[in-house]
Amino acid sequence: MSKRTEIRVPDIGDFEKVPVIEVLVAEGDTIEVEQSLVTLESDKATMEVPAPASGTLVTLTVQEGDEVSEGDVIGELELADDAAASGDEAGDGPAAEDDSSAGSADSGAAADVGAASGESPDETSDSSSDDSGIDIRVPDIGDFDKIPVIEVLVSEGDAVEAEQSLLTLESDKATMDIPAPQAGRLVKLSVQVGDEVSEGDLIGRMKVAASTDGESASAAESSSSSDAPVSSAPPPASAPAPAASSDDAGPSAPPVPFAEMGRDPSSLPHASPAVRKLARELGVDLAGVKGSGAHGRITESDLKQHVKSAMQDGTGSAGAAAPGGGLAVADPPKVDFSKFGEVEEEPLSRIQKISGPNLHRNWVTIPHVTQFDEADITEMDAFRKASKADAEAAGTKMTPLVFLIKAVVAGLRKYPKFNTSLSSDGDSLVWKKYVHVGVAVDTPSGLMVPVIRDADRKTLLELAHELTELSGKARDGKLSREEMSGGCFSISSLGGIGGTAFTPIINAPEVAILGVSKAETKPVWNGEAFEPRLMLPLSLSYDHRVIDGADAARFTQYLAHVLGDIRRMML
Repeated sequence: MSKRTEIRVPDIGDFEKVPVIEVLVAEGDTIEVEQSLVTLESDKATMEVPAPASGTLVTLTVQEGDEVSEGDVIGELELADDAAASGDEAGDGPAAEDDSSAGSADSGAAADVGAASGESPDETSDSSSDDSGIDIRVPDIGDFDKIPVIEVLVSEGDAVEAEQSLLTLESDKATMDIPAPQAGRLVKLSVQVGDEVSEGDLIGRMKVAASTDGESASAAESSSSSDAPVSSAPPPASAPAPAASSDDAGPSAPPVPFAEMGRDPSSLPHASPAVRKLARELGVDLAGVKGSGAHGRITESDLKQHVKSAMQDGTGSAGAAAPGGGLAVADPPKVDFSKFGEVEEEPLSRIQKISGPNLHRNWVTIPHVTQFDEADITEMDAFRKASKADAEAAGTKMTPLVFLIKAVVAGLRKYPKFNTSLSSDGDSLVWKKYVHVGVAVDTPSGLMVPVIRDADRKTLLELAHELTELSGKARDGKLSREEMSGGCFSISSLGGIGGTAFTPIINAPEVAILGVSKAETKPVWNGEAFEPRLMLPLSLSYDHRVIDGADAARFTQYLAHVLGDIRRMML
């Protein structure tokens, strides 16, 4: 006689109304035990609900988009005949073996064996215990392969309970625990932290607890004392039939517990795998982030706001910034260098103490990208040398940096996004109607950046005169705070020293900075032949939150275009 059992949602941790995202079977399908029926997905993980036994799916009461909770009925299963009768069929074999070992073939001998079973439960238990060793394998873990083991929770020889977590796996989507299939003792453990496993891989072997065998033996004794023939009595626990007992025990547990990240939900912050991955990349401990989602769940916006607040807290005080600019990174190592040889300690200059934390903050908090290009300044340099006398007559010097300032001014007019700043809350963009250009100056005390105001309203000679004056003040340490503030865009030139390219650090709250290296004469193909041209390397660092790579490429191309023919600056 066929038997039916309800299919219910198993233990899914501290969740309610988890949506069904995929139905894997249909009514009338023949299914195997632990075959996946439906897929659920919370904001923490994805889990498939398995069949508690093999048989035919009679009804399926859920569809994609439905929401279910633990214990909800999702269908009804008609157990397969062989599964329902497997206990009786399996029982004939061991009974026959006992008869054979006793040297008797008649029914009276069989009855004696039954009586012997009742008189010697210890022997029966020992025999079943020898056969109760089972392999522990990785269950259905979805569409994943080679998932690393991040924690081993038990050791060989440990006594474990049914569904006790043995080890923890972590994919890029979720963390999951591998449970013990039954209660017993762990005989062998074949994996360790760092190993990678896939569905079906052997991870260990366990011996089933004797208590389970004892219960089955008691059931056998009760059955043999009834009016039923001895030959129909079930065997003592050597052939358990989970399908036949499913009505009493309820639906089986899932192959992987649907608990938050494989752990107690109350002990970890609520966050999706994507948010946890972002937090790891940013070095943020989610335990310190306050969630605004349902049940305190941490959203991506919560994480970003936490990082933004940490940055503002770290820059609000003078002096050295917190390690990592407010992010949770390791402190620098403390080393006693005198142990390795003679040393001499010299305090940082005042400029270094002020600029160091600011540079650190800017590098850590601004997503830098650097665009590299070259400008042909052959004609520009020829004009600069030709105007040397005019510059000297005006009491100044015409350096290549003056032309760079003029080219940058033209670029900021054509691409005004480079003349913007993010608002303090990061939610808007401030477009500036003025053009103030900062120029990095190398001084004995450290790097200083005086600002040339209203650079778009000044001629080449006026720019040359002001640049000479501000550079002199910087080297003499006489720059005022006003003369180093209000910049819209900065230029850092290493042309007088050397190098081919570098990544200058953006001077916040600006969104870009131009680095210039030493010009070099190179053979350049003009379409017919190679000719020597003076090429100037350009390195543009930009804030990727504001400026896209395509805009940066257009900006450097425009600078190269203008520097290649200075007459275009007049257009």
